[in-house]
Formats: sequence, structure tokens, C-alpha cells
Amino acid sequence: MSQYSAELKVAKDAVRRASALAASIASTIATDTSGQVTKSDTSPVTVADYGAQAIIIGTIKKAFPSDPVVGEEDADVLRKDEGLRTKVWDLVKGHRSSSADALDDTNAMLDAIDWGKYEGGNTGRMWALDPIDGTKGFLRGGQYAVCLALIVDGHVKVGVIGCPNLSTIPTQVATQEKKDLGVLASAIKDQGAFIEPLSGESDPSPIHFRHLHNTAEATFCESVEAGHSSHSDQAQIAQKLGITKEGVRMDSQAKYVAVSRGQADIYLRLPVSATYQEKIWDHASGNILVTEAGGTVTDKDGNALNFGVGRTLKENKGVIVAEKSIFPKVLEAVKQVLG
Repeated sequence: MSQYSAELKVAKDAVRRASALAASIASTIATDTSGQVTKSDTSPVTVADYGAQAIIIGTIKKAFPSDPVVGEEDADVLRKDEGLRTKVWDLVKGHRSSSADALDDTNAMLDAIDWGKYEGGNTGRMWALDPIDGTKGFLRGGQYAVCLALIVDGHVKVGVIGCPNLSTIPTQVATQEKKDLGVLASAIKDQGAFIEPLSGESDPSPIHFRHLHNTAEATFCESVEAGHSSHSDQAQIAQKLGITKEGVRMDSQAKYVAVSRGQADIYLRLPVSATYQEKIWDHASGNILVTEAGGTVTDKDGNALNFGVGRTLKENKGVIVAEKSIFPKVLEAVKQVLG
């Protein structure tokens, strides 16, 4: 058994069940306001976010009881709101596994969610979890992702991303055929990147960045939300690189999956605020997927992302992703535009 193969197996099982939980209410959550909450930063959170976090952390606690988790959500609202708590528990009951997780009742569920309050650091093992990355995309019926990564001594060793709405056919951003929807991407450090149907109906296949001869052949992958990355700066960068192709826009870490399998070639998350700090759960899984698929990830200054300084990437600004051969030119263009 190779190093971290046990962790990968547990992570894939947890992400699969959490993705199934989210998908089970995807068609109704947008209109069910009783299942939505607005957080203090005005971002939305849903019963699916809470349920997915409970499923995944419950599974980690059962398999690796000493491992802390840096998770996006906490159970404060659920402890005060019985109706919302009941909705989440009803979801969790339908997707939990008595043999794989530690979720025996609502109290265990709440404790599992709150297990994600770990503050991070650069020593020992920890997991970074985004139960539903791209909640706005989830609410509008677009792309969203369930993301889990194992970090050891500040370095990402395992990453798993479940994308219930991403097509299994790389050339398609979306498809009307439900049977073609849902992928699970995964990577272990120095062991390559792989993709498989979220349903588990076939074995994983290796994925790689598309090799380009020059940047003019590239396609951008960018956020739908303008508040996540500066679209105007990106347009200037595209002009410098000679890129004229229409970009691929999607929410969440599904973008990391898209570039890793050659559906797009460059992903930029450009700073929109001098004070905003990226969260480690928004990039840990995607970071290892990209590097194992033949890409490079740095911040806007060319520095590696530092996952060992807490819950945020406070030592980094922006995220630059591209295939290795064109990365230097992409980074140079970013520096020219951003100064």
C-alpha cells in the first residue's frame, strides 16, 4: 500500500457521500429560503453546507481521530435554531454510514461540524475542508465543489474534489444528460492526478494539463463572481498574452479540475482587495491536483502558496495557475498588469 492511500480512500468516500447529499437538494434549495442562512460577511450558507461538513468530519474522526480539521462552517447557528438543525440532521441521516462515520445523533453532528474550528499551523497533520465551495453557484444551479485536502507540516499531500455538476466529458462545460454529470478528481503528492465519475461506475483515469506551444493558444478559466477576481485585470493580461478565445467561467474549485484535465489552460484569481486573505480550504485540494497534473501554482508574485500559517493564505496575494511551459510568460504578464 502506497503512502497516503488509506487517507485517499477515506477522503474519496466522504466526499462522495457529501456530494450526494448536496445533489439531493440542489433542485429545490434555491427556492427553499428556510434552508439558507446569510453569514456575517453576507455570504450564503445552506443546510447542504452544514450537512456536507458533518458527513466529512464525522468520517475523518472515525478513521483518524487525532487529526484536526480546518473547516469553513461552524454549528453556532444550528445550536440556536431547532428547525434548521432538524433539516440538517434529516439530510445527514440519509447519507451517513454507520460503519464509516461517527454521527449517531444530532449532538454528534453538531460536534463534528465544530471540529472544523482548528486554527491551522505548519506542524503535524490537518485536513482543510470546504463542504460546498461555490455556494452561490450551488444556489443558481451552476458549478460547485466538495473539497477536502490533507496537509502535513504545511504541505498538501492529498486532495479530493467532488463536482456534481461538472460533465464527465472534458469538452463540455455542461450537458443535459444527467448520466454524464458528476466527477471526482483526486491526487496524492508525487503519485499523479486522476479523475473518475462521481458515481464510482468506472476506475480513475490520469489527467494532465494540455501542452501548449504559445500562450495565444490558451483558454482562460475564471470565476463567475466578479467579486472573487478582477475581470478587468484579467482582460488586460489576456491581451498581453495574445489570447482571443472566449474563456470558461464557472464557480468553485471546479476550475482547478477544468484546467487539470485540459478543459482550460490558465486560471487567475486576481486580488480585488488589499486586505482580503484567501482561505486555505478554497485552494488546498486544487493546489495539489494542479501540480500533480503538470501545472504550476503561485501567488501573483511567483511565491508558492503557504498552507502552514493559519486558516488563511495571509502570506500570499492572488493565485496564478498555468501549465509549466507557459507559466513564466503568464506570471510576467500578471506582474506587468498588476504592477
